[in-house]
Amino acid sequence: MVMTYQQPHRGMIDQARRFGSISERVDLDLWILVPAALLAAIGLVMVGSASIAIADGQGLGRHYYTIRHLVFLFFGLLSALVLTKIPTEFLFKISRPMMLLGALALAVVFIPGIGHTVNGSTRWVNLGITNFQTVEAVKIMLIVYMAGYLVRRQDGIQVRFLDTLKPLLVAMFYMLILLLQPDLGSAVVITVIVGGMLFLAGAAWKHIFILVTLTSPLFVLAAMEPYRLRRIVSFMDPWADPFNSGFQLTQALIAIGRGELTGVGLGASIQKLFYLPEAHTDFIFSVYAEELGLIGVLVLMLLFAVLIGRIMLVGLNSIRAGRPFAGFLAYGVGLWLSIQTLVSMGVNMGVLPTKGLTLPLISSGGSSILMTFVALGMVLRVKYELDRETDPRILRRREIVGYARD
Repeated sequence: MVMTYQQPHRGMIDQARRFGSISERVDLDLWILVPAALLAAIGLVMVGSASIAIADGQGLGRHYYTIRHLVFLFFGLLSALVLTKIPTEFLFKISRPMMLLGALALAVVFIPGIGHTVNGSTRWVNLGITNFQTVEAVKIMLIVYMAGYLVRRQDGIQVRFLDTLKPLLVAMFYMLILLLQPDLGSAVVITVIVGGMLFLAGAAWKHIFILVTLTSPLFVLAAMEPYRLRRIVSFMDPWADPFNSGFQLTQALIAIGRGELTGVGLGASIQKLFYLPEAHTDFIFSVYAEELGLIGVLVLMLLFAVLIGRIMLVGLNSIRAGRPFAGFLAYGVGLWLSIQTLVSMGVNMGVLPTKGLTLPLISSGGSSILMTFVALGMVLRVKYELDRETDPRILRRREIVGYARD
């Protein structure tokens, strides 16, 4: 059969001209927007529910944390919109210095007058009107750096051990700074991000095994701290000391158990009334499970699964389309959200030892909310650029407009 080229008819040309010289409007991905928006809405409601008693007890006003969370949601949304306008090509150009900027951001908290200490941990920078946890921004810097590194060393990463070792050394350096703060939870997240991105880039199994062996002593040494040993012991049997070392976990388990199938009702949690520490931050999942039950938990998990699965699919499709940097960006964000979600939920359910990690888009915490939205904006930009390169409708429109110009 002989294929012939069919020229666009006059009506199609006129339609293309009405769109403008070369209109290529791409709708933002609803499979990312909808679950993210629903999770953010759930988070706002749950922060309001879990924090009223806490804010009232602190003399801040019943809705202090709710209003604060709403403000950070607003600025997070603006940040995401800004990131959707920044080309991934620009992010690739600045990916090299991200490693150094990340280290500086982690170390700046130790400068007197700048660093802010809460509950014995120096993780925040005092910005005057609020405190900012720098490690949240460092996670994004690390993802951008890793994506650029994996593109530059795409061939060597699969065969040369040294190319696999270099990013791990960066992660170990970050880990050392984080352990000084101390922040073991974020150290774990950063290690998993680096290891996961190396694996997805095709690093050899034997190299990854060697690297896991090299990093294990750091975590063992970190776990030898007396307060961490107490956490591990209480994690193994929290009911052995339910009013001291096992207090947080036992109260979290009581909250989850009270929820049963359908929950006690929105706002009706008992455990949030000063029984469960950090009810609006690290242990907000327990309050959610108490008030909305197993059904609510399954809905929450489904939303996270859809969001993270879609992000990973965007990464895969980007790499298949010959856009490896954009693909690794999406992979990094997906790994970050997945590991932090799993650890946060796992801690609340007693599956993992207690760690100070927020539940993305749900927990109260301005730094986490802002940087999560920045990451989502970055992924939406990746998807936008992918659609511009692969969407048949856009390619056809280009063809029509090009013919009309001729």
